[in-house]
Amino acid sequence: MRRLIVTLFCSVVLLSGCVTHPDREAVTERIESEFARGNFSEVTHLADSLRGVFRDDTLLMTLLDSLQDQSMRIRHDFSLSETDVQEQLRTIFKEFRPEEQQQWENLNWLEYRNIDGEKRYFRRAASNLKRILDHQTLLKDPEKILTPDDFDLFKMDHAAAVICSAGDAHSPLIPVPMKLKYTLSVNADAIPTGEIIRCWMPWPREVHPRQKEVRLIRTSPEKHFIAPDTLMQRSLYMEQPAVAGQPTLFEMEFSFTPSAHYSDPQVLVVSTCDKNSGVYAAYTGEQKPHILFSEKIKELADRVVGSEQEPLKIVQAIFNWIDTNIPWAGALEYSTIPNIPEYVIDNRRGDCGMKTLLFMTLARYRGVPVKWQSGWMLHPGKVNLHDWCEVWFDQVGWVPLDISFGRLPSDNPVIRDFYMTGIDSWRLIVNDNIGAPFVPGKKFPRSEPNDFQRGEVEWSGGNLYFDKWDYHMEVDYLPPPGK
Repeated sequence: MRRLIVTLFCSVVLLSGCVTHPDREAVTERIESEFARGNFSEVTHLADSLRGVFRDDTLLMTLLDSLQDQSMRIRHDFSLSETDVQEQLRTIFKEFRPEEQQQWENLNWLEYRNIDGEKRYFRRAASNLKRILDHQTLLKDPEKILTPDDFDLFKMDHAAAVICSAGDAHSPLIPVPMKLKYTLSVNADAIPTGEIIRCWMPWPREVHPRQKEVRLIRTSPEKHFIAPDTLMQRSLYMEQPAVAGQPTLFEMEFSFTPSAHYSDPQVLVVSTCDKNSGVYAAYTGEQKPHILFSEKIKELADRVVGSEQEPLKIVQAIFNWIDTNIPWAGALEYSTIPNIPEYVIDNRRGDCGMKTLLFMTLARYRGVPVKWQSGWMLHPGKVNLHDWCEVWFDQVGWVPLDISFGRLPSDNPVIRDFYMTGIDSWRLIVNDNIGAPFVPGKKFPRSEPNDFQRGEVEWSGGNLYFDKWDYHMEVDYLPPPGK
């Protein structure tokens, strides 16, 4: 009935040309309330009804667009019915009781939302639940010896080689040249025929000693623009018209040589951080919307770090706490999470970027300069998106740290803690900040407003979200230098 009244009222206003509007504050409160309750169909209906009435109210129009866009993104993530998720659970657990499912939901280990009056489950809820339960088992038996898998063994062998080859110069180590082919495919008929599709693809930054010899081989379409290396999120831009019934393909091939890095903790332990430096001012502050020094962050940081003041020991305390308490889990789209570090604290799980943002926020609050870094991990058989960070030590400079790779399952503490002060050779660095601008700029909101790894796509009618296109990375490992 309330929906009908609003609709009829808006219709009368439009037809009569009356200049009297519904109360703006009440309208805003109503649509935000419907969104918060998961009534996304009502959000869409109200937004469509109100656009004609408040067409000149730019702020309200932006809010309506934002809530509709967020509704679409959340629906995309929470795409499973209860029947769907129960089928997945039976595949994983064979048998489970209804009361167990209820307990998992109460703990938010089996993640769901009520959308338009129906339980809708996160598309990775079942696999995440398995990871959470495995982690809970490990917490109950911390002395349990984990058997390293093949990837663990690969990382430990590489870490040992990097550590053995590291000197005092903190120079790049063990270069691994490779050629990459990246393809972004926009779905057929995603937009009207003849309309121009604008595409931004991830391109390597060249300011890093760990990433050299970047060489473009080809692009399709041939015409392209590579953004300046001064940008913190670097891209290669192309555009072309859509053709009826055909996917629109964007391709690029390039070669480059990434390297590893390792800093000996025995050197870093005596390193300090000048609180009057520009680096300290730039990288120990808050950074909206996610790096915020809330009471939750302050309480956790002070509890984990205690009275410690030495930068390396602060880093070690936070790194070890996150590695022990926060298991890796598949993530919601970052654009749908208001505050990622607090989500991780509340839910005790997160993917590489979420764990990294929590680490950065805790470390910055305790006065340790940290900056974001991300792109791709390119290990053989493990090619994927990945996020990590860098920590500043005055006597050394920026030192990479990968909280998601965490402590390795090695009896040797030096190898075990490799990723606390080092990084492997299989990285593509695209980003050195969160949410940095593009050149050329995007006209519409990004699919991923924080990170930039998959790409971004839009046309004159708006942004094209991830469900409208796909991406693929191929890696060709080249012979090492001198071979």
